[in-house]
Formats: sequence, C-alpha cells, structure tokens
Amino acid sequence: MPQFDFLIIGSGIAGLSYAAKLARHFEGNQDISIAVITKVQADETNTKYAQGGIAAVWAESDSFEKHIEDTMDAGDAINKRSVVEIVVKEGPQRIQELIDYGTRFDKEHSGEYDLAKEGGHSDHRILHYKDVTGAEIERALLEEVKRHPNIEIFTHYYAVELITQHHLGETVYRYREDIQCFGAYVLNRETGAVEKFLAKTTLVATGGIGNIYQSTTNPTIATGDGIAMVYRAKGICDNMEFIQFHPTSLFQPGKKPSFLISEAVRGFGGILKHADGSTFMEYYDDRLSLAPRDIVARAIDSEMKKRGVEHVYLDVRHCDYEKFLEHFPNITEYCLHAGIDVRKDMIPVVPAQHYMCGGIKVNEWGQTNIQFLYAVGECAATGLHGANRLASNSLLEAAVFGHRAYLSTVEHYAQAAIREEIPEWDDSGTTHPEEQVLVTEMTRELNSIMSNYVGIVRTNRRMKRAYDRLQLLHEEHEQLYRESKVSVAICELRNMITVSYLVLKMAMARRENVGLHYNLDNFK
Repeated sequence: MPQFDFLIIGSGIAGLSYAAKLARHFEGNQDISIAVITKVQADETNTKYAQGGIAAVWAESDSFEKHIEDTMDAGDAINKRSVVEIVVKEGPQRIQELIDYGTRFDKEHSGEYDLAKEGGHSDHRILHYKDVTGAEIERALLEEVKRHPNIEIFTHYYAVELITQHHLGETVYRYREDIQCFGAYVLNRETGAVEKFLAKTTLVATGGIGNIYQSTTNPTIATGDGIAMVYRAKGICDNMEFIQFHPTSLFQPGKKPSFLISEAVRGFGGILKHADGSTFMEYYDDRLSLAPRDIVARAIDSEMKKRGVEHVYLDVRHCDYEKFLEHFPNITEYCLHAGIDVRKDMIPVVPAQHYMCGGIKVNEWGQTNIQFLYAVGECAATGLHGANRLASNSLLEAAVFGHRAYLSTVEHYAQAAIREEIPEWDDSGTTHPEEQVLVTEMTRELNSIMSNYVGIVRTNRRMKRAYDRLQLLHEEHEQLYRESKVSVAICELRNMITVSYLVLKMAMARRENVGLHYNLDNFK
C-alpha cells in the first residue's frame, strides 16, 4: 500500500514545478516522499503541446500595469483582479526559476531575449523557444525532477477517484467544510489492479478537457479527469462555460488532436483571408488579425457559415521566410509534410477547442474547498483568466500557482495524517467489458453533442437539446460503469460526460454574453 507525504496527479508544468520545489525544500530529508503519477509517459502533457510561449513583463518598455490591463481586457473584466496582479507581478521570478532549471528561450544576436507579441498584448512580452516552448519547459522540468531521489514518477498509472471520508462510510455533503482528501485510488495500467495511494497532501494538475469536442488541439489524454474526480468528491467547480477555441488549427478533417498554428504566427505578421485573398477581420475588430482569440474564433466561424466553407486561410507568404523558419520550424515542417509550402501557399485553418478558462475553484494559494487538496494549471479556476484567457498566460499561471501551492503545502501538510483504515478498492460483482464498441460510440456521440450544441456560438434550443441527450448518455454509461471492472477508456468517458455536464449547466445559467460564452438568445 503506497504511502506518501505528497501525491501529485499530473506531470505538466504545474505538477512538476510543485514537485521540484517540494524536493528542494526537503532536500536531504530522506523521510519525505513525493509521488508523481501520470497516465501515460511523463512528458505527454498539455504543457508539451504549448507552442507560442510564456508571457511576462521583461522589456523596459513594458510594465506590470500594461500586462494586468491586457489580461483584464481579454477576460472581459470578470477576472479576479487581485489574482491577475499576483500572477503578473510574481511571473518574472517564476520564469527565472525555469531558466535556472535549464529552460532555453530564444535570444537575439545581442544576447537579449527575443520577445514576441501575440493577440491581445500591448507589448512584446512572450518568451519562447522556437515554436515548441512547452516541450522545452517540460524537458527542463523533468530533468530537474529526476535529480531528486525523494521524487518517484509512476508512469502509466491512472487516477480513478480521490479518497475522502465517503470511503470511510461517512456521508459527505458538497458544502461541508471538513471534507478531507486522503489520496487517491489509482489504476496500475500494467497489472490492471486498482491501488490505494495514500497521502497527506494531494495536488491535482491534470490539464484540460479538450476531448469532449470533435476538434481539439489538446492531446488525447485531456479528458477532464481531475475536474470530474474533484466534483465527485464534492469539490466546487466554477466558470466551466468559458471554453476557448483557438482560431487557427490546421484544417485536417478527422485528425485528432488538431495541429496548432500558433497565435504567434499572427503576431509575426500572418493575415487571415478567404480563398480569393480578401480579408475580413476589419469587419469585426480594429485589431484585425491580432484581436483576442474569442473575437477571432467567432469571426472565422461567422465567415465560414456565411460562405458555406469548411475553413479560412492564414497568409504568411509576405513574411520573411528565413525569419519565419527560424521562429516556427516545427510549424513550417509540419505544413510541408501536409503539402503546404508557406512560401507560396496560404495555410488552411479552422477553430478548434484549445483551453478551458474555468475548472476546480481554488483560492490564491491553489487550495480547493477540500482540505489538503490543491489544484493547479488548466484544471483549476484561479480567477486569472476571467471570461477569456490572454495568450501565453497559461504557462505563467501554472508556474506561479505551482509555487504558491508549494508554499501553502509546506505550511499546512504537517496537520494532515495518513488514514490507513481506508478500504481497498471493491470491484466485486463486476466483469471485464466485452463491448469496447459501446465506449467508442458513446464517445463519438458525446463529441457530436458538445461540438454541435455547446461550441463557439450557442442558443437556448441547442443547449436544451444537448442537456436531454447528455442525460440519456449519462444513464447508459453509469450502468456500464457499475457492471464493469475499471478501465481507462470507461473512466475517461465517465469523466468527459461529467465535465460536459458542468460546461453545459454553467452555460445554460449564464444570461449575458461575455468573453467566450456567446448565446444568440441573449440578444433577444
């Protein structure tokens, strides 16, 4: 029965930065144990797929106040300003720590960092490494974490449920103030056994929910596991209706995940156009192709519906090719393999689900309403993003809140205790599911419901139809779950149905159009 001082579910920037800080704090104390579990290999995370960069006030021309106002403007001013100020002001120090861990960011010939500018930003403040910034941060953090002997990484371990008083036979109510987390039940994917991972403190850093949609830039692991587990444990979730669709994923029908054409490409000079070369962003926003993502995504969606086309184009043919290749080697190579030469061809693009601005509600230290349970990264609702995330603020948020959660954990973890009387996982009366096709078909139906009815543009009728169909899907799946032994596929679908329900319910409750929530009936 594994027992740890600290259990971390997820191995992206949020989880690994938190683990590294804990290990450094307790360096030399071999009695302290830190476990990081990840359902596939350690580097397969949302962090790895972040292309554009990480935003911070770095240039002399920039200021904290400008970054704060840009963030508030993108979030339609429903951001929690105190949190915005925390993240912006603490950000440069957290990025310096990433650099100290060995993260490389591109520099100019002068030796100064090459700061990019993206949509919604009033200054150049995006540190980046080519067009694979997230992968570079992930590499450096994994190397740092592996330096510490008291950190153990469990790959191919899948968290099934958080453990609370409920598992001791007590009734747990959603707003009960003394709910505690004692670790998690975890599926060992190699043996098929569900194991107890008991811990004094647990951090959920499980990333996003992209795979509830047909088209997403998220990796296939992004199935909302952490959010669904916390919700079932009576944790509070917030702002789930604010789903960010990236305006420019490469148009490749049926491919999942969708390949992302970074927002930095538009910052570099890329222009949105139709097949005939005409532009259209001037009809939607004075910032043209550099408008915030929600505006650009809706504009593209509107133009596609008006013209009856499946995509629009991003034109970079006028850009300096050598400099473009230097900044975006991965994008250039990928497009070339897809038959697109950016020197002479426009890039076909279409919006795809990209990021969730809400999630597990936490305070300014990453604490949930459940004692000894923290949430950091995309799965958490800190209040930073408001109704829409400003480009490249997500990696920054994860680094800042990973640090703040670490500070809080160190202060409070000694008050927690391992509960050895937690029972073993009980799967008596269940069998191995023989009909995998059921899971496949239910997943396809879920994707259709969310993409067609709870996407970029919504209506009351569409959402009511989604609710009715989702209810039937939930009932069908719950019966399958109760009768089956635990499998990743069944649990992922269960979690995706749960987070889809949360997105839908909060979208139905939102009566005004703000940021990423756009309901045509709210204009009536």
